[in-house]
Amino acid sequence: MNKYATELIGTFFLVLTVGCTVIAGGAGVIPPLAIGAVLMVMIFAGGHISGGHFNPAVTLGVFLRGRCPGADVVPYWIAQVVGAGLAAGAVSYLRAGAEVSALDAAVGPALAAEFLFTFALVWVVLNTATAKGTAGNSFYGLAIGMTVMAGAFAVGDVSGGAFNPAVAIGASAMGLLPWSNLWIYLVANLGGGAAAALAFKALSPEDR
Repeated sequence: MNKYATELIGTFFLVLTVGCTVIAGGAGVIPPLAIGAVLMVMIFAGGHISGGHFNPAVTLGVFLRGRCPGADVVPYWIAQVVGAGLAAGAVSYLRAGAEVSALDAAVGPALAAEFLFTFALVWVVLNTATAKGTAGNSFYGLAIGMTVMAGAFAVGDVSGGAFNPAVAIGASAMGLLPWSNLWIYLVANLGGGAAAALAFKALSPEDR
């Protein structure tokens, strides 16, 4: 149960930070820096317990890579979505009365942006947190957090920069994304995670 609670807590603070910084109208660098930073510290805090996924796409990628038991996949996803939902509720309380507008992203560019940067995120996770060549390193949390930060800067205005189905669900609950576009994030994020796992296995066949 400890690992599931860790996944819930980490996802909660990730989505809480997304909601509070974006709804607060933080301009320019503020939301991406805060989001990348909170993901980094939550990974450092919980990585030794659960692996620090906080993202169903990461869980899928790590499972396909062979480093997450199949029995943990659905419980991890449930914990992550519950954490995102609780965070959405907390943001609604903390930012009560704040004006919120949903990003109605163009389907094609949003699909491409979410797929590409979810691929990048899961690729970094697999190579820094699960590969034999980087075993025992102390930089994996920073590398993963910086990947999300870079993606948010690069395509945040295109897709919202979720790269994470749980974040997309939380953002939809907060009114930052329209529910009608949730499928974009589910398809692109899970597809990007799976593609990164397949690429890792193809390029590092000896790393089992």
